[in-house]
Amino acid sequence: MCEPGFLLVAELEHGPVAGFVHVLEVGGICHLEQLSVAPEHARQGLGRLLVEAAKQRARELGYSQISLRTYADVPWNAPFYGTAGFAEDQPATPFHRSLIDVEARYGLNRYGRRVQMVAPLAPPQGR
Repeated sequence: MCEPGFLLVAELEHGPVAGFVHVLEVGGICHLEQLSVAPEHARQGLGRLLVEAAKQRARELGYSQISLRTYADVPWNAPFYGTAGFAEDQPATPFHRSLIDVEARYGLNRYGRRVQMVAPLAPPQGR
């Protein structure tokens, strides 16, 4: 199944794609589905740049917040997103609750506690 959304990539000058962020747009919800940075480019700020670019694009598209689901206790997951303006939130929409079902189906909880996080998005400058 293919959902609407957008994909942003981090390309290095004279090099390969170093990372990407995939964001879904489902039923009026903007959801950061996946963030990935190649291991050889980790810890250089690319993940943060991709998250900020995704938040900016979501703002431009008129969303007031962006959500994600991640592992609560992995340092480069929930703690990282916390420093990027995300806070834990309860899944309240059918879409967000469906993600819990998908995680259960794939057994993701066996690797640690999963949480939903949300970041508010200020309106774009000049509006």
